[in-house]
Amino acid sequence: MTQEATAKKVALVTGGVGGIGSAICRELALKGHQVVAGYHPMEEQTAQARLKEWQQEGLAIDISSGDVASFASCADSAKTITAKYGKVDLLVNCAGITRDKTLKKMTEDDWHSVLNVDLNSLFNVTKQFIDGMTDRGFGRIVNISSVNGKKGQFGQTNYSAAKAGVHGFTMALAQEVARKGVTVNSVSPGYTETAMTKAIPADVTKQIVDQIPMGRMAQPDEIAYVVSFLCDERAGYVTGANISVNGGMFISF
Repeated sequence: MTQEATAKKVALVTGGVGGIGSAICRELALKGHQVVAGYHPMEEQTAQARLKEWQQEGLAIDISSGDVASFASCADSAKTITAKYGKVDLLVNCAGITRDKTLKKMTEDDWHSVLNVDLNSLFNVTKQFIDGMTDRGFGRIVNISSVNGKKGQFGQTNYSAAKAGVHGFTMALAQEVARKGVTVNSVSPGYTETAMTKAIPADVTKQIVDQIPMGRMAQPDEIAYVVSFLCDERAGYVTGANISVNGGMFISF
């Protein structure tokens, strides 16, 4: 572990090589943090390509392989990361998948796969670092939920349930660690322009955009900016909150 690494805050972003995750990694690195982008072993090729891009930009972003749906895998990844960087100060739980089907057609695997990656992963990953944060008296945890975790979505009983669960996890943990200098918040993006959404047929994309008062999808950088705000030391009095970034698609208080 280098002296330079210990001087910086260390951020772990799960799902860090995806569209939103990679934007969060870049934003946090530009803020001066040492970032570790977590990725699933099946994403090795994508992760190596991202790493090369970041290195060419001179950004302090490393990569770490692991399966957020497995507690044992998360424990192994945590050991590797802490051995190299000593700690994790900022944790962004961004990993997520979809298996969209109506409940009538949904299989048991469709249900459990999404719940394991999108909700159980919060326990699997956060459990590895929460004690270190509370012991040091500082930590920032940001959990990425979704607009559909607030309003529900046809064909997404699994995803909507998982993302709604993210809010419950966030609010409960925020109360447990508030006196220890650790904040826990969630961010709920709306439809965001990533490789996945770009693959949606044009007519379907139009139907989606027509529902958004701003008349467009979000850019990944817009999500990343809100995450970086919540990770800032000056955001120390914001905890247990959810910030919607959905262009007005779903408005509540």
